[in-house]
Amino acid sequence: MRTVQLSRRRLVIDGKPSLMLSGEVHYFRLARADWASRLDLLVAAGCDAVATYMPWLVHELPDGSVDLVGRTSPYRDLAGFLELAAAKGLSVIARPGPFVMAELKNEGLPYSVYEPGVGAVGWDSTPAPTRDVDYLAPAYLESVKRWYGEVMPLLASQLAPVGGPVVAVQLDNEVGMLSWVTNTPDLNDAAVDEFGAWVRASGRDSFGLDVDDVAAWRAGVRSPASGSLALHHELSVFQRDRYARYFAFLRREAESHGVTGVPFLINLHGTGEGRGRTYPIGISQLFPSYSGQSAMTSGSDHYLGDLTVENVADLYVMNAFMAAVHGADQPLTSLEFEAGLGDYGEDLSRQVPPSALALKTRLCVAQGNRLLNYYLFAGGHNPPLGVPVGDGNDRIAFTGERHGFTAPVGPEGQLNPSYAVLADTLAELRSFPDLADMDEEYDDIVLGFVPDHYLTEYCHPGDDVRRKQVANLERFRGMGLRDVLARSLLLAGFSFPAVNLQTDFVESRVLCLASAPTLAADVQQRLADFVLTGGRLLLTGALPTETPDGTPCTLLADALSLSPGELVNGSPHYFPSVQAETWTTATAEVRVGVLQPLTLSPATSPIAHEVFATDVSTNSPVGVEIHAGKGHAIVLTCDYPAHLPFWTTLLARLGATPRHTHNATTPGIVLTSTTTPTGTRLLHTLNVSPIDQSLLISHNNTPLFNGTELTLPARTGRILPL
Repeated sequence: MRTVQLSRRRLVIDGKPSLMLSGEVHYFRLARADWASRLDLLVAAGCDAVATYMPWLVHELPDGSVDLVGRTSPYRDLAGFLELAAAKGLSVIARPGPFVMAELKNEGLPYSVYEPGVGAVGWDSTPAPTRDVDYLAPAYLESVKRWYGEVMPLLASQLAPVGGPVVAVQLDNEVGMLSWVTNTPDLNDAAVDEFGAWVRASGRDSFGLDVDDVAAWRAGVRSPASGSLALHHELSVFQRDRYARYFAFLRREAESHGVTGVPFLINLHGTGEGRGRTYPIGISQLFPSYSGQSAMTSGSDHYLGDLTVENVADLYVMNAFMAAVHGADQPLTSLEFEAGLGDYGEDLSRQVPPSALALKTRLCVAQGNRLLNYYLFAGGHNPPLGVPVGDGNDRIAFTGERHGFTAPVGPEGQLNPSYAVLADTLAELRSFPDLADMDEEYDDIVLGFVPDHYLTEYCHPGDDVRRKQVANLERFRGMGLRDVLARSLLLAGFSFPAVNLQTDFVESRVLCLASAPTLAADVQQRLADFVLTGGRLLLTGALPTETPDGTPCTLLADALSLSPGELVNGSPHYFPSVQAETWTTATAEVRVGVLQPLTLSPATSPIAHEVFATDVSTNSPVGVEIHAGKGHAIVLTCDYPAHLPFWTTLLARLGATPRHTHNATTPGIVLTSTTTPTGTRLLHTLNVSPIDQSLLISHNNTPLFNGTELTLPARTGRILPL
């Protein structure tokens, strides 16, 4: 019997911090005779856990009964698979849905679930284009109760605290993803009526609609007038609340069947096209569902392909933003950590080098991920549904007979080159047992996170005003214009966390914020108070001029005695250019894609301005250093390029310099360090560039390793004891 707890952002098993390394193996896609070999390969690769979906679609029979023991087919013998995993010494991360995705038909839901009133309805009363559901539809919840009533007692009997292998249970999968990617909010009759009651009870604006006129209210919400910014914002906030209620329902049901004493996990979606720029949408949608909840944490689900200078900051910021909304005990995990070569369509349109798997693993472990689940570890095949449905293949999934053909272990058990890289990487991690009890060390900066900047999943097709607002948020938020802010910070040597600016915070570090034209009044006031009471702020992008509902608001600009102008955009025939002062290391004017001219306003209290960058065409300030109240701010309202010395100079002006520096001549080096509570320290080094590099690393300007140069071949990393 084992205890499994989340404490101090660690996964604690039997009282000891643990780094759990897992691989996804789908028993329902493998012949029973192949289970043992796949699990043996998992152990040989260095994993100590296996994760698997447990698809409702597979286990429910046409008569509505459920087979979890293989009485009707060996593909359904979940109980047998759990027993074999235990015999192999593997822990199990259980993923029983209801949704599982995984290229399954109906995202893993049985056909019997789709009763009238269950399918999702979106804008203009249009049915969802996917097999999505209204998560809180009564008929759907009754079906979920039936499924959980079957699968949860089995999992309860196999939990680690009672001697079984199951150490964690994931609730549903990628909740909110289908509605986001299809722009389909839950607007069934019941959901819209709930929204009306929510608006009425909270005293919120009713958007000029009559909440008490049911027909008019439903029509007005589903087909809003152009410029309905407040409705879009409040509807997204309301959807967050619905997701939280759905997860609370799932947890209650699981616990009612004895699933207690192990953590619950929530899988976050959001990467796309090899980037993580949209990933915080998943955090924004779901963080109220788990933030601060006991025995629960979130896990990333990322498909970034290769890791390069383009997207290394994406992964770093994804982890930082996740941690920014976690409670003191909630660790980072990754529930779908992309593994394999990336040719998901079997069309050779994409090939991910195996080195990417090692680089991403190194970075996530350095940032404090306590559980990594390599997805997909082993391929298999899709058996027939058992009942013809006339959809072209009558199998459980839509990828054909074979599935997971790019995984480290292929459908027939063959190994591809990513397997050896995975095994070597995990062997190195295992040689540093202190990693499980380490925290990342940070420099004197912190990145601002505004969850509401990612409430952009819904936009009525006819609302051009909302579409413009969303486009501006997508352009400015998070990592900054062209991702330059976060990319420059990371590649210049800084290690940094993130802070949720929608909550009260106390921060002594330099706050770096990629600001958008839209920012809530309370956040603007919080930032103004931060500076005036002694805080240090680096703001890039645009000074905010309105709140999410479109109300003009310049609280932050007013506090800094700045007046922001209209955005000036580049075009095929107009090239905005900026000249910065030489103290910033700028040697020439640079072309930018967008700028916001600033006017220095008369101050109501002593404020000192120094202009350090101007629009070449109009001589209007776009970069201003400000001493206001007791604080110090630098505001740069353009997409200045990723000239690393420029950005480090701005931060040095605010008093922040990276602890670790190096003399490599090609950008692509990432450095960070981790430490145990007793002071054991490790230096994590990555070279994500395609060029071999030799570098001398210094800590606070003192050369490390007696001045010996470190050789980092292209696309490699090393962990070095300090």
